[in-house]
Amino acid sequence: MKDISIDDFKISSPINIKDLQTSFDLETKKKKIERELRTVSENLADIQNTMYAHGKYAVLMCIQGMDTAGKDSLIREVFKEFNVRGIVAHSFKKPTELELKHDYLWRHVIALPARGKFGIFNRTHYENVLVTRVHPEYLMYENMPNVKTVEDVTEAFWDKRFNEINNFEKHIADNGTIIFKFFLNISKDEQKNRLLRRLEKPEKNWKFSPDDLDERLCWDAYQTYYEDVLNRTSKSHAPWYNIPADDKPTARYIVAKILYDTLKEYKDIKEPELPAHQKANIDSYKQQLENED
Repeated sequence: MKDISIDDFKISSPINIKDLQTSFDLETKKKKIERELRTVSENLADIQNTMYAHGKYAVLMCIQGMDTAGKDSLIREVFKEFNVRGIVAHSFKKPTELELKHDYLWRHVIALPARGKFGIFNRTHYENVLVTRVHPEYLMYENMPNVKTVEDVTEAFWDKRFNEINNFEKHIADNGTIIFKFFLNISKDEQKNRLLRRLEKPEKNWKFSPDDLDERLCWDAYQTYYEDVLNRTSKSHAPWYNIPADDKPTARYIVAKILYDTLKEYKDIKEPELPAHQKANIDSYKQQLENED
């Protein structure tokens, strides 16, 4: 099986999205990839258990991608070995009435993981510079001062929003949140095939919405704005990774490997030791329990 490096996928310099891979050959069979994923997932779960006891870091994993990119199944398979107490996933849909009464980052801030936990954002705060750029009319629901019509949404507006997002991520990173941002990069042809499977298989019909076809018509616009996101917000403290997503098992393994290879380098994440006075009395504690009636 082909060995991979984090640097193969990290966005660390300006990119043209057309040059990014949507497929990647691990040079092995699907069953081997799935076995390797299971091993890496178990190792990640061990790190999370230690991180939970350590209680000084949180992990925030952000997943973005076009419809059908495999976000839900990736979360299910990568974190299958985790203790449920240490992980929480949020799927951000259309903002609710309550959420629209707050600024656009509010619902993401209150969903941030506590120290010791993994948090997953399935679709993220980046929807606010992706969907709303493709459909700026959606911004009218936010009822912001000085934004009364779509004509008020200028480039200065987007510059300000990008700065706010970068500052938000820098703040949480400085306070102990380890940030991973994964762009599940699927080709237009593969998306077509997956949409067709949703229509052809009755058990998958529920996943399909006519809105998926409307959004597909905006493919080129989304690619343009994804490119802008990757170039403007991939930072050393919050890097983006391009994940070739045309093959789901491969994408899952790459994501898991990036998580594990990064987190294992945090040598200060370790289980806390008992205070010296308690450690010195372990034998007496054991004797007390053994002498119980």
